[in-house]
Amino acid sequence: HFLSVIMTNPTLRILYGSQTGTAQDVAQRIARQAQRRQLQVQVLSLDNYNVANLISESLVVFVCSTTGQGDPPDNMMNFWRFLFKKTLPVGSLSRLDCAILGLGDSSYPKFNFVAKKLHKRLLQLGASVLLPVGLADDQHDLGSDAVIDPWLTSFWEKVFALYPSLVDVVPLREDEPLPPSYTFHFLDDVKEKTDDRLRIPMEKTVPSQSHPFFSRLVSNKRVTDMSHFQDVRHIEFDITGSNIEFVAGDVVMMRPCNTPEDVQQFCQLLRLDPEARFTLRATDNTAVPARLPQPCTVRHLVESYLDVAAVPRRSFFELLSTFATNELEQEKLVEFSSAAGQDELHSYCNRPRRTALEVLADFPHTTAELKVDYLLDLFPEIQPRSFSIASSLQAHPHTLQILVAVVCYKTKLYKPRRGLCSTWLASLDPAQGEVYVPLWVKKGSLKFPKDKDTPVIMVGPGTGVAPFRSALQERIAEGKNANVLFFGCRSESKDFYFSSEWEEMMKAGHLTLFTAFSRDQEEKVYVQHRVRETAELLWDLIANKSANVYIAG
Repeated sequence: HFLSVIMTNPTLRILYGSQTGTAQDVAQRIARQAQRRQLQVQVLSLDNYNVANLISESLVVFVCSTTGQGDPPDNMMNFWRFLFKKTLPVGSLSRLDCAILGLGDSSYPKFNFVAKKLHKRLLQLGASVLLPVGLADDQHDLGSDAVIDPWLTSFWEKVFALYPSLVDVVPLREDEPLPPSYTFHFLDDVKEKTDDRLRIPMEKTVPSQSHPFFSRLVSNKRVTDMSHFQDVRHIEFDITGSNIEFVAGDVVMMRPCNTPEDVQQFCQLLRLDPEARFTLRATDNTAVPARLPQPCTVRHLVESYLDVAAVPRRSFFELLSTFATNELEQEKLVEFSSAAGQDELHSYCNRPRRTALEVLADFPHTTAELKVDYLLDLFPEIQPRSFSIASSLQAHPHTLQILVAVVCYKTKLYKPRRGLCSTWLASLDPAQGEVYVPLWVKKGSLKFPKDKDTPVIMVGPGTGVAPFRSALQERIAEGKNANVLFFGCRSESKDFYFSSEWEEMMKAGHLTLFTAFSRDQEEKVYVQHRVRETAELLWDLIANKSANVYIAG
């Protein structure tokens, strides 16, 4: 009977477009539900899917987030361009039954724009859409799940109506673990460590997420006064020979590493030897993560791949609950995984920003049961972070600079919460020996005018001034001197970034600067007060000289 089910039932393809990993997580959650229902299933990012196959698919779920100003995520850009080609024949997707789930944030004007637009386009191409597009909202008290849970219930009802033979399949119980995506094969011999930088491809390519450039850290300077509560760093990288080019407004991407303390604690909790070496084998037709060397050490996996210091998602608790044998722990994990337990989970995890590592320490019995094979199912991959580039190649050739506020704050938990990437960057010290950081550059959303006479009005309080330093260096080098900058911070003596540079630009007649130091007098003054005070000048620039206005915070 089971074989006949496979013969008559479709393969469910789950295709996702994800910027920060949330849509990928949701896609994998749907895949687990499909596996429990004994369905053949495949999960792929949209750009890893051969879009030409879409005309012969029978059942597809699209899970897409929206980024920036209604833009599709990076890993579905190629798919997006193809799908909106004018030459695609109407009706070419008439064999397809599909469903679309959007992940968005209603505090942005283009809420779930990508999912809505995809839905419209698939209908135009003749696809049959099984249920209304799901529009999950991050602003909801319980996050996206408030929409996703009922949407999934409805989705499975529609699938069962289409494929009645599925109704007879006895699904796997929720507490039965599914097979892991990969198995670990540990090696006995211990080889000498290979230096990461030896794996640099020799061919001249422009660095990208899959082939970052290992850039030497030149300097890492604190630019706030030592008495100031916030640590902000001005960091410089040497990009000689990298083929990296950028203009004002572009961003640099990099992946941080976990702290040595977290790596050590993780290995202790899971009783793993950090020096042990293994190879990975996929249990079905998925590819082994390209970013992991084969063979790989446990230390490398934990330090630069597994996101153990992030606040875990609900799926983390779902998977953990299937390993629990301790009754008390299992009860709690099942509650956190359920729709009814989401408020509890938010109080335990999201509000205090508890990390996955701290959760493991809270569930010692379950952690002791964890099989190493499940690590890549349990932990997402560390995501790249982006920073506005704060320098211009015209002023600083072969150099890339950033301005980074080190994230550190208190919640009700005893230990302060620390930003993974900013803490990692702040810890890198070129005085202790050469440091190399893998990075690549991405087009930014700020575009500056080509026309020499178009004035530019920039509002950049705090580290938001970073892209404007790049813009000013670039514009002044090109002889564009109609520049107005509003800068705000707490105190002229503590966090007035690049003050001497602004002064030189003003002396040379290349910049008009307005500052707001909020705490240097009785009443607080912010950039918006300065903007109001200079209304007349600004309106003249905007109305009569077609000035462009930029805001970065």
